[in-house]
Amino acid sequence: MPILVNLDIMLARRKMRSKELAARVGITEANISLLKSGKVKGMRFETLDAICVALECQPGDILEYVGPEDPRAALAGKE
Repeated sequence: MPILVNLDIMLARRKMRSKELAARVGITEANISLLKSGKVKGMRFETLDAICVALECQPGDILEYVGPEDPRAALAGKE
């Protein structure tokens, strides 16, 4: 499923570090890193909600669907 996680982009836009986001959301920095790299297969809505509150954004600002023909789709499928 070609879903890109643009968490790193939102962190940069908000001038926030992963460490600060992890503290606000209540998850480990390692889990933030996994989310940023796209190496997760799922995310709890509770976590997504907390990230959106912390970054003052919408879920669509973080998650992006790309079609299989998009070269970025290979990035979404890496493990």
